[in-house]
Amino acid sequence: LNMVVETLTQMARGGIYDQLGGGFARYSVDSMWLVPHFEKMLYDNAQLSRLYLHGWQVTGDPFFKRIAEEVYDYVLREMTAPEGGFYSATDADSEGEEGKFFVWSLDEIRAVLDEDDAKIAIEYFGVTKGGNFEGHNILYVPNDDATAAERLRMSVEAMHERLTAIKDRLFALRAQRIAPGLDDKILTAWNGLMLASLAEGARVLNREDYRVAALRAGEFIRASLLTDGNRLLRTHKNGQSKLNGYLEDYANVI
Repeated sequence: LNMVVETLTQMARGGIYDQLGGGFARYSVDSMWLVPHFEKMLYDNAQLSRLYLHGWQVTGDPFFKRIAEEVYDYVLREMTAPEGGFYSATDADSEGEEGKFFVWSLDEIRAVLDEDDAKIAIEYFGVTKGGNFEGHNILYVPNDDATAAERLRMSVEAMHERLTAIKDRLFALRAQRIAPGLDDKILTAWNGLMLASLAEGARVLNREDYRVAALRAGEFIRASLLTDGNRLLRTHKNGQSKLNGYLEDYANVI
């Protein structure tokens, strides 16, 4: 359990996790979980959301609950098709540069936040003049909350309250940037993974919105990816489903 808790904690505090929008990138290029390949995959977030949910159930640590909810909220916000299925991935690149959508300069942070909020954001997210990625900053959480709050000379509760507003502000500004491309094909196996996690999340967290999303995803699979009554198709895009399902499609949907 100690190994699991340490790994979950460091991943969620790292740059591999989208500190503003939720969701995990597919891998890190270093041993610190800091610099990701910025592409986000549905199958990673389906499995990690369920793992953080279990982490919260076992430990009672509200941090794990928050991460699970943020991943679910990200998937519902950005990765869910109007018909109820889940998209496959978002790209790493935008405007021809990897990670451009996600990174910040120190000057940007100071320009968009007032002095007090900028001070909190800079300390909490480890923002520096030189940056940690090609002269810019991938937002991450280098210190635990107690240490960050002590450095800011405020309580952890007060810091969290301010951070909520800071994150909302930075997220809204980031949303005005040119977003990475969306891989909008719907893969049956990955949808099975996400549906299972969402359904469990709905029950454990008592979230009606997750329950509705899980039901809609199940109805989409039944209506669009099930043929001849009991055969699955592999993929759906632009209103068309095709290819016979593989073993992983059956396993994950079952």
